[in-house]
Amino acid sequence: MEVRRTVPVALDVDSDDAVLLEDTVDTFLWSAQYVVDHAFTGEYVTTSKTTLDDETYDDVRENTDGFNGGLVQAARNKAAEACKSVVARWKNGKKASKPTFTSPHVVYDHRTATFHDDYVSLATTDGRIEADYVLPGEDSDTPHSKYLFADEYETTGAELHYHDGNWALHIHCKKDVESDTSKQATPENGTVLGVDLGVNTLAVTSTGTFWTGNEFDHWRREYEKRRGSLQQCGTRWAHENIQSVGQKEDGRFTLLLHRIANELVDEARENGCTVIVFEDLTDIRERTGASWGHKWAFDRLYEYVEYKAEEHGITVDQVDPENTSRRCSHCGFTHPDNRTGEEFACLKCGYENHADYNAAKNIGLRYLRRNQTGSGGGAPLGVRLNSGMLNVNGGYSPAIASGQNGSPR
Repeated sequence: MEVRRTVPVALDVDSDDAVLLEDTVDTFLWSAQYVVDHAFTGEYVTTSKTTLDDETYDDVRENTDGFNGGLVQAARNKAAEACKSVVARWKNGKKASKPTFTSPHVVYDHRTATFHDDYVSLATTDGRIEADYVLPGEDSDTPHSKYLFADEYETTGAELHYHDGNWALHIHCKKDVESDTSKQATPENGTVLGVDLGVNTLAVTSTGTFWTGNEFDHWRREYEKRRGSLQQCGTRWAHENIQSVGQKEDGRFTLLLHRIANELVDEARENGCTVIVFEDLTDIRERTGASWGHKWAFDRLYEYVEYKAEEHGITVDQVDPENTSRRCSHCGFTHPDNRTGEEFACLKCGYENHADYNAAKNIGLRYLRRNQTGSGGGAPLGVRLNSGMLNVNGGYSPAIASGQNGSPR
């Protein structure tokens, strides 16, 4: 079995190299967009990497003054995957339009990047540059020490990201491990913990535990203010301090999300859950009105929970979020007017509760129904609640253990 991890590492990039990297980002995005535009020119969308390579490689190289061949192929791969995603959504009856690439990033592999102990060498539009890693203290228990510098993990590639004057490399690592079925829980015969994600409340579980977004939003506003003030100065000192602010921001948010992920996994373990299920994160910005910052936080939180849960034999999965916020987890009646802001009140049965808590229960129930295999087929036992369990049909069983306080179903 293969275990994969992604470790974000801030980079110390001087001004001359930053100019080269910015040009590389622009050229990479242009190349990927060129391939996508070509893929959409025919009667059918072309998704084959081989076909797209044959039909676009020479044109891209010619129009970019000989852009690095490895980066051209990485841009083609990025474009092909985006096209495949669009076609897949169409096949599932969902809306999707031609992809556009605007987020500043570049995809690297071992042909275009060389990873050293304390710095990285990256291909650009004009040769290579070297950038030092900005790392936490040696004694810190961080993903850097656990994965990036661990002998058992192999570095496979990276994505370079640029945001508010800061450069960060998201380095991909992997290791091969023997599958131990004795330690792996069987999802088909387990208990499910549903998790709903949102803007005001970052995460809510079907057991009724809430993690608010107050701290995240507070520090996001604080760092935006600091960057805005420094940008107005326009001095080299201000530019260097903007980079420092960005590194502190990434560090603070990473620690916050790791803490929440640990607590989510602990919640699952304390309640005997073998599955943690989230809503599908693909269109969460459109559904919730979340910012790019929140979408980043949701993706990282899911990633952290996934690998932390794996160590305890807990499966992590996603389900279609359609109507989970509008459906009554008590009677199943679905209507847009059931939910008003953070309040949920079923128009049919009168059930009332926090809307995100209701959604978390529905997420767990959807996983149960998706994995229902019929009588005796080994469907999960139920969704864990604070005061009991919901079975696949929505039936409620109160908690047996003493000390349960019977919090809202």
